[in-house]
Amino acid sequence: MSTPSAPLPGGTWSLGDLTVTRFGYGAMQLAGPGVMGPPADHDGALAVLREAADLGITHIDTAGAYGPRFTNQLIREALNPHSEHPQHSAPPHIVTKVGAVRDQQGGWPPARKPDELRRAVDENLEDLGLASLDVVNLRLGDAQGPRPGSLAEPFETLVELQQQGLIRHLGVSNATAEQVAEAQTIAPIVCVQNMYNLAYRQDDELIDDLADKGIAYVPFFPLGGFTPLQSTALSAVAARLGAAPMSVALAWLLRRSPNILLIPGTSSVAHLRENVAGAGLPLSDEELAELDKIGR
Repeated sequence: MSTPSAPLPGGTWSLGDLTVTRFGYGAMQLAGPGVMGPPADHDGALAVLREAADLGITHIDTAGAYGPRFTNQLIREALNPHSEHPQHSAPPHIVTKVGAVRDQQGGWPPARKPDELRRAVDENLEDLGLASLDVVNLRLGDAQGPRPGSLAEPFETLVELQQQGLIRHLGVSNATAEQVAEAQTIAPIVCVQNMYNLAYRQDDELIDDLADKGIAYVPFFPLGGFTPLQSTALSAVAARLGAAPMSVALAWLLRRSPNILLIPGTSSVAHLRENVAGAGLPLSDEELAELDKIGR
């Protein structure tokens, strides 16, 4: 059995009755180029997932659309309790998404009809080797971002699947503040997953509102996504600290609000370790104030 050598930065958070580390891992980059197909290095992908568990990470973010399906199958192979790999003191909780699929051009078309959502949940269960899913986020909007409109029909479908015991907790992703509010009138949610980082701050008010309600906010693309964060102010703070800009950006997110959960992705064990160390970087009040001006 593996035991992490030191606590992960940020401590823990409760997603309903599930306790997860605020520093998590996003598995999207384990798929092939363009998040399509299997990884070029199958064993390397398994090693990253197992290192995440060895480090004590208990929040793994994924989606059936990654690959599609290959990433979930890797998670099952690496972390299934019946695998040959030694088990860990706290098995990770898997948070997945439904509501989008992949087309042959590598696009992310919506798939939010009731039968599409039921199929997606069934495929997640099959590929992950689970009887129920810890958390399922309903992905809204499109590849360009959130779009206004009611989420009632697709979200109610997930509530039905939750009542059948196939899902433990629900969340929403790529959502407007109005859609987050609407979801809460239908059923409890434990998390919201939207694009947010030091330079992209459109959800500041939503984060604070969710914190008051005990609901997690999980920023995707916490380091800028496919185009890394660029900021002279960020670079200046990082240079004074003798740290990488991306480390400062992760550390700022953990300090931004206690309900923020990090899921930076990587396909490298070394980079995973760097992200963990970076998120634990101490920032003074003066440095936080300087960084806080970037996205405002």
